[in-house]
Amino acid sequence: MGWVTEHHPTTDELNACVQCGLCLPVCPTFRLTGRETASPRGRLQAMSAVSAGVVEVDEAFASIIDFCLGCRACEPVCPGLVPYGRALEGTRAEIAAQLPGRERQRRWAVGTALGSRRLMRLAGFGVSMAQTFGLLGLAPKKYRRVSNGLRSLRDRGDSVVGDVVGPGDIGIIGLLAGCVQDEWFRPVNRAAVQLLGMAGYRVVVPERQTCCGALAAHDGKAAAAARYQARNFDVFGGFDQLIATAAGCSAHLAGYRWPGHSPETLDVTVAVARAIEAGRLPRSDIAKGDIAIQDPCHLRHAQRVIREPRLILEAAGYRVVEIDDDGLCCGAAGLYTVLQPEASERLGAQKADQVRSVGTTRVATANPGCEMQLRSHLGIDYEIRHPIEWYLGSLTDEGLV
Repeated sequence: MGWVTEHHPTTDELNACVQCGLCLPVCPTFRLTGRETASPRGRLQAMSAVSAGVVEVDEAFASIIDFCLGCRACEPVCPGLVPYGRALEGTRAEIAAQLPGRERQRRWAVGTALGSRRLMRLAGFGVSMAQTFGLLGLAPKKYRRVSNGLRSLRDRGDSVVGDVVGPGDIGIIGLLAGCVQDEWFRPVNRAAVQLLGMAGYRVVVPERQTCCGALAAHDGKAAAAARYQARNFDVFGGFDQLIATAAGCSAHLAGYRWPGHSPETLDVTVAVARAIEAGRLPRSDIAKGDIAIQDPCHLRHAQRVIREPRLILEAAGYRVVEIDDDGLCCGAAGLYTVLQPEASERLGAQKADQVRSVGTTRVATANPGCEMQLRSHLGIDYEIRHPIEWYLGSLTDEGLV
């Protein structure tokens, strides 16, 4: 049958792969299994076979694509500049279109629930009650690892949606509160609003915004992702900058093709680091010891943002300790923890061992899924926060805010 949607990988995208194999050593799933079909090169070959009509989009093909984390570690090392992330999302859209009987629950979750603030708040309330009464242990096994990685939602505070903060001397920022981020990681959003306001920006968190669409796009739900994107075009089109506080969200926003004015789209770590370097936010002179840093894939590989989170932590007074020079995926990868629990478990355990090996219980990561994965494997003795939370906490302790 070949491809049936407009989202499929193009011939140019697939032909850009020169079969060199440089992607193999940096691919987490290839390193786990040693299988060619578990590598970017192998997956691109499978896509090319569908494109040529040699094989069909069937369950065997879907299993090859499903095993991919979508970490995009292959992109920085690729001499052919294959846009692997785009090809992967297009292929998953084809699978969703050609195998419609799969994943009905996921279709509702990423296509409807994530875009509804009311449903997300209801889910947040339910999780909070489950935490309060110790009921998370009753969750189905495949969800237990995720629930063990959650922050306590009882003290997460109010949402920043609707807030307008700061003088606006530098410019006007629209802040994407996010879906999961707004419900489960509110302190990160509050830190972003406070710090960017201190830096001289006017920070607006529009009420009409919706999910960025990253999880929907990664899961092949192209129509839902486009619907979320269209809403955000209307909401954020007039801002100077659009800032996201989750690495997965900022990477997806960077791929938006705006119909009109295009705001500069940044991860919050980049915006805060710029403000520190410009002297609009202070640096601490008090040494606070070591902190381990974990690079989210969609920050390091998709956006090539490596320096900025480290600069923020150093400005907070910490000595940054590296745990993985290759920046391999922790195994969270959106829905991967639930969909591929065995591989996710192995990758999460590896990452936790890397953290333990450096001897500090303070950990910084800039993506909610990574934080949950790390916490679920490291346990309660480790304190895991976003870099801007560590930075704001340091300033607060020193009376600089």
